[in-house]
Amino acid sequence: MKRTARAFWIGPPGHGEIRDVVLPDPAEDEVVVRSLWSGVSRGTETLVFRGGVPENQHATMRAPFQEGDFPGPVKYGYLNVGVVEEGPAALVGRTVFCLYPHQTRYVVPASAVTPVPESVPAGRAVLAGTVETAVNALWDAAPLVGDRIAVVGGGMVGCSVAALLGRFPGVRVQLVDADPARAKIAEALGVGFALPADALGDCDLVVHASATEQGLTRALELLTPEGTVLELSWYGDRKVSLPLGEAFHSRRLVIRSSQVGTVSPARSNRSYGDRLALALDLLADPALDALVTGESDFEELPQLLPRLASGEIPALCHRVRYTDIG
Repeated sequence: MKRTARAFWIGPPGHGEIRDVVLPDPAEDEVVVRSLWSGVSRGTETLVFRGGVPENQHATMRAPFQEGDFPGPVKYGYLNVGVVEEGPAALVGRTVFCLYPHQTRYVVPASAVTPVPESVPAGRAVLAGTVETAVNALWDAAPLVGDRIAVVGGGMVGCSVAALLGRFPGVRVQLVDADPARAKIAEALGVGFALPADALGDCDLVVHASATEQGLTRALELLTPEGTVLELSWYGDRKVSLPLGEAFHSRRLVIRSSQVGTVSPARSNRSYGDRLALALDLLADPALDALVTGESDFEELPQLLPRLASGEIPALCHRVRYTDIG
């Protein structure tokens, strides 16, 4: 009897549908995973949903188990937590994280799943991919004890970075966002908060994650001379203008990119698996539950994505709930 599942696909940009799929029989070194939760990363996934991936980035932006091609039809996503139903004995029955799209069941190599520590609830583990991005960013940024740091952009990535920075001794961390409602999330994460106009300056480091021209401009303004902006935003096909005249050169400011697709050169002795395992360990902190700001059933995804993409639902991580439906 064939194994079946249901998967969420983006058809033409701006439209989604759920399709029935037939699963292959697992090989000896593969696992069958039944999804418990998946997460919608609002920034990247809504950009993919609206068809905003530039043509010259189609290969770079592919998710590990993506099917189809940009702009669509495409099955896209990378925040999945499930339970292993079949596979090597050491994994059967284990809760695992996998960089897999939104699908009720799937078959992948056993090496593609990472066991979730017992200290981390399955529902929180959907944040692993975003916390992994934050880990890589901090390897790139290399903050020091006593640094004055701002994180501009209180989305899913920015809040994850702020949460980890808040654990550094003697560091002043301020989350900066135009939405005053982000103040409650900053409080839950144990860091300061400010609207852009009120943010503290003289920063040694500013992590920018707002994906807006105004946010990046403000990030430069908050730096101390010779300070660094670490740019985490993904702009897709949008052009960005910056004030690189004025005092940019005389203050010797630095803008540096960071991207999770490559392990930071500062930790070139670590593997992708090492980085993901560290992110899962860090998710033992219940404060990170503040990053999950909504929840829906899997069958609601075709109606949910347009509302997330338009901003009607102002989510950080929106969690997708699965029941045993195929």
